[in-house]
Amino acid sequence: MLVAALGAFAAGAAPASGSGSAATPLDRVVPAPVSAVPGGSPYRLTRATRIRVDGSPGARRAADYLAGLLRPSTGYPLPVTTEDGPGIRLRLADASAGAEGYRLSSGADGVTVTAHTPAGLFHGVQTLRQLLPAAVEKDTVQPGPWTVAGGTITDAPRYSYRGAMLDVARHFLTVEQVERYIDQLALYKINELHLHLSDDQGWRIAVDSWPRLATHGGSTQVGGGPGGFYTKDDYREIVRYAADRYLEVVPEIDMPGHSNAALSSYARLNCDGMAPPLYTGTKVGFSSLCVANPVTYDFVNDVVRELAALTPGRYLHIGGDEAHSTSRADYVAFMDRVQPIVARYGKTVVGWHQLTAADPAPGALVQYWGLGSTSAEEKAQVARAARQGTGIVLSPADRLYLDMKYDRSTPLGLSWAGYVDVKRSYDWDPGTYLPGAPASAIRGVEAPLWTETLADSADLEYMAFPRLAGAAELGWSPAATHDWDSYRSRLAAQGPRWTAMGIHYHRSPQVPW
Repeated sequence: MLVAALGAFAAGAAPASGSGSAATPLDRVVPAPVSAVPGGSPYRLTRATRIRVDGSPGARRAADYLAGLLRPSTGYPLPVTTEDGPGIRLRLADASAGAEGYRLSSGADGVTVTAHTPAGLFHGVQTLRQLLPAAVEKDTVQPGPWTVAGGTITDAPRYSYRGAMLDVARHFLTVEQVERYIDQLALYKINELHLHLSDDQGWRIAVDSWPRLATHGGSTQVGGGPGGFYTKDDYREIVRYAADRYLEVVPEIDMPGHSNAALSSYARLNCDGMAPPLYTGTKVGFSSLCVANPVTYDFVNDVVRELAALTPGRYLHIGGDEAHSTSRADYVAFMDRVQPIVARYGKTVVGWHQLTAADPAPGALVQYWGLGSTSAEEKAQVARAARQGTGIVLSPADRLYLDMKYDRSTPLGLSWAGYVDVKRSYDWDPGTYLPGAPASAIRGVEAPLWTETLADSADLEYMAFPRLAGAAELGWSPAATHDWDSYRSRLAAQGPRWTAMGIHYHRSPQVPW
């Protein structure tokens, strides 16, 4: 249905009345919707357009967000009202849409978005946003016209977990920089923001019971810059901002490895009682919490307790990767003690896939970051955990690590997982990727962005875009819509939007920009 309908629309899209300009075809949306059926006249926004809601708080929030987005570029007042009539209508009504789905219908008298939940309504608004000309993203008045193609989109996500990770430990990122990235994630219906808050190079969250973690452990970063940390109010602001855009924050404290910033902050966390110096390099695997020391678990308990209290979301990520300085027996013993602490404070454990070397807690998620070259034994270990009920989030480094160079000429990023061009990042199926893992165990995908070489928003954006859009489509769109040739054309149409948003993106030669 989707292919046939979109092909017909591309051939026969009607221009906006009197505008001399065709409305954006429904097939330009990223991620691809479940179905898109063109038909009828487009709707044109004018100064008289109203945004009409059903009176529910969720619809009002979506309407206020949409109005705030559209007013600067259109110059229209776009009042939000509960009165019926033509215009943009946002309604919470359609139970068949599921937890995050929506239905968008457009015709001469307006655009109607219906959903069962506020999250679904918000995702429908993002689709409406993409159906408007790219200039709608600008913050000054543009000439328009502002037309939305006629037809109907019915949509819902393939996976419930559609994530992006931001490493704020290797290079500290300000609240404003994180919120800018959140806005970019929201456009593509990402719903999980994983914050990597600690590593060898920096500790980025204030912990009242262990204050030197932030003041000392957060005082540097890769290359020796000033670092920084989030106060509790800073962190609450990030959580609030994300929640307003229907992203759940997943905080990570990496342990027992990747812990030099903590070890440097408190000598008593070290087995020899000696605090190492702060670290500003990029090596991994050299640090470990002292598994046999009882104070280690006081530390973990305090950190988890305070972080859980700040985090309304379901998950708390405990890391667990590259613990090369921790013996296998100590690693298992550590995870056996730490996972119940997470449960004690009402959170579900998430860990990197090395957690499957221990015994993942009931309901835990593991994040698989292996490569195509990862050993069959390691893959089988993860698949076995999946068959036993552990949920899997896929983040294969040679597909979804956004800090991998596109090719040898890329000025930023790393290449230890190989070069990851736009096609390689997009052209695979999460449902069949991990041998032996049942499709039902795959909870979704996540695109990590590590920051050893990335220091500001321009760096982040150059490495994330265009690949982030493909990760979002892998998480949202049905497998049946997955087609590289179709996708690269839709992706090219995102370029003007990114330019209007001020996003510094990589103009991949694989995409017909």
